[in-house]
Formats: sequence, structure tokens, C-alpha cells
Amino acid sequence: MRHGKTHAGFDQSDLKPGLAARQAAARLLSAVTESRASLDGLLDPAGGNPAFTGLGDQDRLLVRAILLSALRHLQVIDAFIDRLVDNPLPEGAKALRQVLRVGAAQILYLDVPDRAAVDLAVTQADSDPRNRRFAGLVNALLRRMGREKDTLLPEIAAETPDFPEWFESRLHTSYVADAKAILEILSEPPAIDLTVKRDAEGWAERLGGVVLPTGSVRIGRPEGPVSGLEGYDDGGWWVQDAAASLPAQLFSKLEGLEIVDLCAAPGGKTAQLALAGARVTACDQSATRLDRLRGNLERLGLDVATQLTRAQDLVAPEGFDGVLLDAPCSSTGTVRRHPDIPYTKGPEDIMRLARVQRDLLDHAAGLVRPDGELVFSNCSLDPEEGEEMVAGFLADHPGWKIRPVDPARWPGLEAAITAKGEVRTHPAMLANDDPRLAGLDGFYAVVLIRS
Repeated sequence: MRHGKTHAGFDQSDLKPGLAARQAAARLLSAVTESRASLDGLLDPAGGNPAFTGLGDQDRLLVRAILLSALRHLQVIDAFIDRLVDNPLPEGAKALRQVLRVGAAQILYLDVPDRAAVDLAVTQADSDPRNRRFAGLVNALLRRMGREKDTLLPEIAAETPDFPEWFESRLHTSYVADAKAILEILSEPPAIDLTVKRDAEGWAERLGGVVLPTGSVRIGRPEGPVSGLEGYDDGGWWVQDAAASLPAQLFSKLEGLEIVDLCAAPGGKTAQLALAGARVTACDQSATRLDRLRGNLERLGLDVATQLTRAQDLVAPEGFDGVLLDAPCSSTGTVRRHPDIPYTKGPEDIMRLARVQRDLLDHAAGLVRPDGELVFSNCSLDPEEGEEMVAGFLADHPGWKIRPVDPARWPGLEAAITAKGEVRTHPAMLANDDPRLAGLDGFYAVVLIRS
């Protein structure tokens, strides 16, 4: 009989069904919370963590669900664990806490039978020399959690902050009136938005969705992969959050113009520009990401020129009619779909990335023809990476100014247009009685022109 070793060192053929998935979830959760590893990178089908990529399709889905639930509710999960232990967990028992977090995520937030979650957590603890002596504690604590969750979970959730202090503090400072609503919706899984080539109303009807003020089609989360939906193989649409679709729509004209997308991958905005009739050059510094962009555009039947280069290294003596700079950022506006961000980023990252964005913006301004437009955007909620950074740019470049966005162009999203004519979305916008169909990513975007 052939035996296969898992990457955790266990003989996978002898493991209980589902145990390898829980072991992988604990290992990846540790990588996020202790090593600040990106969850997207860990779960990448091609280059992700071997503990994840070595699993079957169903186990991968389970691992993803456990991790997303655990990270969305990590503060509450930890508070619940701490409530149930007589003495604090030992300082060095980090591996034990990950086992408990994985078990708790299933018991409190997923449709997994409590008995199965407890049994596999106990087996997981017993199979790890670091945790073996705590197997009894794991059993008792998780069983009690299952018995008392209906009573204790609402109480603990009401008194526990949703996210780390640094993240909540900056939200309350920047969004005084909306911070509470933003934090509430960040704990909900996001909707799926599609940018369609044409006939948004028709696609909404076929896919059971609604048309948003951005022109996007919002659908409920399908049972299977999005790639199985009508229109995917034919290139009729692509997945793109409604807020992410706004920057490419801010150019006053695109038909026949030369536009460069400086940080283009994975290509959603590039596709919008090409679909609108622009002659697009898409740049990215990652060969892997650029290959992915080409694959996405091939499926969509859109033709663009691509260039492997860092945005700040692009040389174009004749310039472009328009430049789109969707700059790298802290991504705090996407916490709803990337709940690892509050645990992998911090204030120091925001400060560092704001400097990177300023350098990129200074360079991008030199690529714009005299009558051209420069659209700057990112998916950060933090004004230090948006409004404040652009204000500094304008102070240092008196030959540039903001071309205000007209709120009347976006019925239903007028609140997203600032007094200066910038675009500022946040997750609590686009309210809906069903939180699964409400909200959008936090984005900042602005149109800059020479004065």
C-alpha cells in the first residue's frame, strides 16, 4: 500500500478524513497572525503554501472557509477562548491557540457539526508533540463552547472590538460618523460584482442580480465557482468590485486615445479602458501577474500592449493622453474580502506606502501629455494614502489641479464624491437590507490635470 506524507510530516493516508485540512488551516493561520504572511499568497493555487496546495478541492474550500471566518472574527474567537479557560494559556502555546481558533471558527461560524469540529481538534492536538498534553483541554473547552455559544457569543461579541486597536482607531479618526457601520459590515462576506461588456440589465436578469450605480452587476454568492456561471467562458464579464470599476470611468474621453495603465495586473481596469476604445499599454513589474493579465484579457477578447516594467522605470518621451495609476497600498479598503489585512499591515506600512505612492505619482505626472489626464487611485481607506498624499503632491506641483468629478454622474453614489471632487468610497455605502448584497470596497480616486 502506498503512503503519502503530508507537508506537516504526517502519513496522509492514515489521517482521519478532514484532519489534513484542519492542520493546514492552523498552519496558515499561524503564518498570517504570527509572520504577517499574505493570505492571498498562502492560498494561491499555483504558488501557495504546500500545506494548502497539496489538498484536494473540497479540503481547499474548507480551509479557505475556516481561515476567512477565523480572521473576520478573530478578536471574538480569542475572547471566547480566554473566557472559557481557568488560567491563561501559556505564553509559548501559540500552536495550541491556532488549534483552538480553527475549532472555534467551525463551531461558532461555519456549518460544521460541533462534534466533528471537536473530535478533529482533539486528534490534531494529540498528533502534535507541542500540543499533546493539552488534548484534554482542547476537548473540554471546545465542547463547552458548543454548549454555551448561543448564550455567550452575543455577549462576548457585543463587548469585544472587531479588529485590532490600530485599525479601529484610524477608522474612527477618519470616518467619525460612519466607522461603526463600516466595522459592522466588514465582518460580513462580500457580494460578487461583475463588470459586463454590455447589457448590464440583461446580465442582471440572467444571473439573478441587480445593476449598481457604477454599472456593475451584483449577484449573490454562487454555490460553485464563479467560472461556472453563464458568460464566463464567453468573456461576457469579469469579476471586479464596484468601487474598483470607478477609476477607469473617470477619464473624460477614452475612444481612440493612448492610455497607459501603470500597475495593471490583474487587468480589470485595463479591460475597462480597452473596452471603451482606448489604445492601452498595460505595465506591471511582475512577470507572473502580467501573464495572468494576458490570460484574463484573452478570455475577454480584448487586445492591449503589455510591458514588463516597474511603473517608476517607464520611459515614454512622447507621453500618453491618459495615465491610470492604481497604486500599491495597504489595501485597508478590501478588508471585507481580505480579512488578514488588519493582522498583516500596520501604521508603519501606511506611512511607507504613502511615500511609495507619492514617488509613483511624481513619475506618472511626467508621462501625461499637456492636455492629458492623470487618474490616481488605490484601495486604501486611509487619507494618508489618498487625500493627504494628493494634497502634498498639489502643493509641490502648482501646475497641477484636481478636475472635480460631477456627483450627478453617479446617481446613488453622490455621497462618494468629496467637496473637492475626489472619489472616496467606503464599505458601508450602497446600503441593502441584506448585508450580503450591501457595501463596496473602500477606494480613493482623483482626476488630475495641468492648470
